[in-house]
Amino acid sequence: MFCADTEEADAEKSKNESVAGPAAEVSNGKDDRQFRLCCEKCKAIHQSHGNELVTPRRISKGRLQVQLEGEGTYECSVTGLVFEASERVLVRYSVLSWSKFGAFLRNSWKFAGPIFNVDTIDKDASVLRSIQFPHSICLADPENEMTFSVLHIKDNRPLIEPTVDHSGSHVKWNVTSLSPVGPIIQTSHSVEHHGVVLVYKQLGSDNNNYSFHIYLATNSSSDIKDICQQVRGYKNRYIRIEKPPTCKLDEGTYRLLSEPEGDIKPQDLKFTLAVTKMKGYFEAFFEQPPPFKFSLIEINTEETVWSATIREGDCVDNTQKKPKKRTNSRQRSSSPSEDETASKRPRWQDESDGVKTGTTQGQDMSEKQLLLVAKRLGKEWKQVAIYLGLNSKDLDEIQASEKDVTMQKLKMLVKWKSGRLLGEATAYHMWESVEELDDLPVEVRQTLQDMINSPAAK
Repeated sequence: MFCADTEEADAEKSKNESVAGPAAEVSNGKDDRQFRLCCEKCKAIHQSHGNELVTPRRISKGRLQVQLEGEGTYECSVTGLVFEASERVLVRYSVLSWSKFGAFLRNSWKFAGPIFNVDTIDKDASVLRSIQFPHSICLADPENEMTFSVLHIKDNRPLIEPTVDHSGSHVKWNVTSLSPVGPIIQTSHSVEHHGVVLVYKQLGSDNNNYSFHIYLATNSSSDIKDICQQVRGYKNRYIRIEKPPTCKLDEGTYRLLSEPEGDIKPQDLKFTLAVTKMKGYFEAFFEQPPPFKFSLIEINTEETVWSATIREGDCVDNTQKKPKKRTNSRQRSSSPSEDETASKRPRWQDESDGVKTGTTQGQDMSEKQLLLVAKRLGKEWKQVAIYLGLNSKDLDEIQASEKDVTMQKLKMLVKWKSGRLLGEATAYHMWESVEELDDLPVEVRQTLQDMINSPAAK
């Protein structure tokens, strides 16, 4: 895949990161760390005293876990999350998209950083006293006083809960329970964010033409994740060009200039904190080889907030295209590749520092569990079927044989299970197949994750 995102980080390599800027998508397509702060004044109030830096392990696409060895305060080297633990605990977490929760932000509430789903394995959430979430708000202006809160999706309901402290980089929240949580602020004024500019080059057979997409985003792994997924969904293939990405972005209108002059559309682009799944971008086209110098100008102030030069070596594709995973076992070859075989074992039986995580491959889902999932599916159930490997003919047959909609959903899930090998129809296998479906209800996500983490599901 040519647009790696923070989800697919090989977290083990992040401990080698030492420079400012992103431990980012390096030439092999891996993305090891969120972008760091670019504001020197905010760095000065970055309070990380006494935090032990820990490197998580990637247990599956989009999911990280880390073993906290005892009472203390630990900072994740990949996401920037800070956990205050009262005892030894295994923590599992992932970056989510605000596009799934943005509808809950009303009355001048705005997201202030990435939203995460955090869970403790085989222990109560209370073993985590607090979590500090990274935020993207610039606090350099002392007169720009901010009051942070968190949006907490609890029992599938949005709650706005207070925070207990904040620094130039983090928002501290005392844990009440664990589920999707992310930092937010309430303001009717424009808010300055630490931002990033992401540059992608289109890959093609014509070496004389150069086409780029340039995105503006907050310095939030949720925003960056959305952009990476958007780029991966395009018909054309793209690579990320590594340039210093960080800048300050205020809600407003920006213009991209280039030397030499290229064909850039649109002329102006509005940067907004409105939560949207599809992000706007500049498209720049050149009919000559590099170098190209890009400059991002804020229209009202005419200030250059970011610039970078793209050189010939930046446009070389050093990645290797990975074969797409097949979700339907009936389509698998009889001799899976070494990569496929290796990816299965640690995904279900992972060990951290010699201690088993407790998540094994487990038992196939029972019809009772399938019915529970079916009842939580809405009108998007046919999309779920496609992600699970069924086809239109399967759906037509199910609808022709059953009139009750809930039973249609159940039959669809039963058909999925019947097409899997023994031991490959667990809740985790289902989650792995549907996790990238944007329309998947929060209730279904939570149900599957509860089944995965519950001993009854094993």
